[in-house]
Amino acid sequence: MPGFLLHQGAVVICAHGGQAMPMSSIPNVLVMAQPITVMPIPWQVAGCALPPPPVANGPCVTATFLTSALRVTSYGNPVLLVDSQSLCAPSGTPLTVVTTQTRVFGM
Repeated sequence: MPGFLLHQGAVVICAHGGQAMPMSSIPNVLVMAQPITVMPIPWQVAGCALPPPPVANGPCVTATFLTSALRVTSYGNPVLLVDSQSLCAPSGTPLTVVTTQTRVFGM
């Protein structure tokens, strides 16, 4: 599916309100003066409210994106889009993109 490219400054949260940030980015490719993010770089989640065992299986610590752009790559890696699907570990819930740039569109 087409969508806007994710960049390092995008607001991305886990299902329990934790803030997600990419562990690295592509510093040479910028959108809105922010580096873009690509797959398979993992994301770090901080501030997740899911309780630890034995109450639940949280909190979310990392996330991995499972889908990305099909036609847009950077340095051979597919770029992440606003509609890219992800999975948090250890909770198994997805990340949600709250805000991102709205100028560069990918497919």
